[in-house]
Amino acid sequence: MDLFFIILPVLIVFLIGYIGQRIIDFDIKTISTVSLYLMSPFLAFRTFYTTALTMDYLYICLFAILLIIVLFIITWIWAHFLKAERSEVSAMMLGAVFMNSGNYGAPVVLFALGSPGFHIAVIIMVLHSLFMNSLGIFFAAIGGKGKATVKQAFKNVLHMPVLHASIIGIFLQLIHVHVPKPVMNGVDLVADASIPLVMLVLGMQLAAISKTRVKYRFVTAVSIIRIILSPLAAVAILWFMPLSDLIKSVLIIQAAMPAAANTTMLALQFDTEPDLVSFTTFVTTIISIFSIPIVMHFIGI
Repeated sequence: MDLFFIILPVLIVFLIGYIGQRIIDFDIKTISTVSLYLMSPFLAFRTFYTTALTMDYLYICLFAILLIIVLFIITWIWAHFLKAERSEVSAMMLGAVFMNSGNYGAPVVLFALGSPGFHIAVIIMVLHSLFMNSLGIFFAAIGGKGKATVKQAFKNVLHMPVLHASIIGIFLQLIHVHVPKPVMNGVDLVADASIPLVMLVLGMQLAAISKTRVKYRFVTAVSIIRIILSPLAAVAILWFMPLSDLIKSVLIIQAAMPAAANTTMLALQFDTEPDLVSFTTFVTTIISIFSIPIVMHFIGI
């Protein structure tokens, strides 16, 4: 029960966003854009500016890449056995490969492991954001009716403010530039506000999810991969990495997160089975209310 109370504050904020969307019907895309382009970059800058650069960064990046490769292979094989069409394969990839490390994972880590764990969670959030805006767009584009090229996907990554903010933060740290306290106070205000906002956005997105009929065998497959196989794969990968228990705990928790809500936007944009993607996001998010405390129990939180 204590583990459930760790994620309860996060669920309360989700619920506020859900109820608010049901009653007022906000423009979710605009609010999400504000979060992505105006607020998250400050959070990324602060994290990369204040977190000391060590070999852990390299291992975290390697972990994120290996986990995506493993999940891609598992999903592709499972989709083959389900005789999925190209659009359904892409929809499964969106749901199974990309976890909600930002507006769900980071807050859970903050409440469970405090500020030290939260800094690691933000690093993962930035990496996953880059992957989703490159590989995610690629999967959505090749399986949908929308038009996009690999070049356009990578161009989109280069235009992401969180990437620029992360690079600036690392650069200023390396050359030992001291940012004046009044400036950092302003950065802190925006950075601290970004997490509650992205949590509200997830609640709004869940409220807007379509409940039309979908093929449940695909939802079941993606749910098993995302909720069960993903954290197990993370444990297997981390077994060989010389990382601290804190970092390993953060990475496993992030790997256990439900499908990323932003994949629904990609599916809608490129018409890649949006009902399947959105319903998968909803189902895995509901399951995660019970599965995440179990994961935290097994890793000793």
